[in-house]
Amino acid sequence: MFPDFQKAHCQVNGVDIAYRIGGSGPGLLLLHGHPQTHIIWRKVAPSLAQHFTVVAADLRGYGDSSKPSADPEHVSYSKRTLAQDNVALMQTLGFETFDLLAHDRGARVAHRLAMDHPAVVRRMILLDIAPTLAMYNQTNEAFARAYWHWFFLIRPAPLPETLIEADPDLYLRSVMGTRSAGLAPFMDGAFDEYLRCLKLPGTARGICEDYRASATVDLEHDRADREAGRMLTTPTLALWGAEGIVGKCFDPLAEWKKVATDVQGKALPGGHYLAEEVPEVLVDEVMRFFT
Repeated sequence: MFPDFQKAHCQVNGVDIAYRIGGSGPGLLLLHGHPQTHIIWRKVAPSLAQHFTVVAADLRGYGDSSKPSADPEHVSYSKRTLAQDNVALMQTLGFETFDLLAHDRGARVAHRLAMDHPAVVRRMILLDIAPTLAMYNQTNEAFARAYWHWFFLIRPAPLPETLIEADPDLYLRSVMGTRSAGLAPFMDGAFDEYLRCLKLPGTARGICEDYRASATVDLEHDRADREAGRMLTTPTLALWGAEGIVGKCFDPLAEWKKVATDVQGKALPGGHYLAEEVPEVLVDEVMRFFT
């Protein structure tokens, strides 16, 4: 799926991060969402590697990266901690600064990364999210029905972990197959890879802890930023799917303008999984913004 890319692992911040690297030029970090892995970038990474050194990483808790134990405050899966993982990864690979393209959960990590480490991110593209705090504060019935897993995964252990582990295939199909595009974008072998990783020991825990962190410690960090008047200063492009729930339930650009000083955005023709549904369209947007 990634011709001319090398698959590797890197020990950073107390965990092992799995990633693929390919291409040459300025650094470009790609971060995936739930319940997926870096495989989401298979349709865009080869084109981007013609212009950048592309690093597609598995977040801790996902894919072939480490899946640390949980802690009572969920700090080990906070977006602040995951951001530190990926800053350290890029620095280890020789990139003190880099561009950042991120989807879904990875885009929440990217938000925190750019907030905590503004000097390292040149430009940033966030795919199909609004800020976490805004989405929780504005939750309505339509959003809750579509994003039911947000509220299922934050239940105390071991209930959600047990149910996911009992039938990973059903969970994956229930989350990904019920979006606007169905399962068609993943039937090139990607679904099987997502399922393999979901079955790995500790993945269910990692996924749940990611969401538990978002509903607790991550909100504390976001509220602290707002109370202190801290804003994202990284030039940012927010893109969302015209057929997706985020654009229908929220005004993503308006919400990003509340927390960022230099942001633009628009909807793309597609649903939640833009990199897999409309890869050519996304590559065009990425090249325009980053170059």
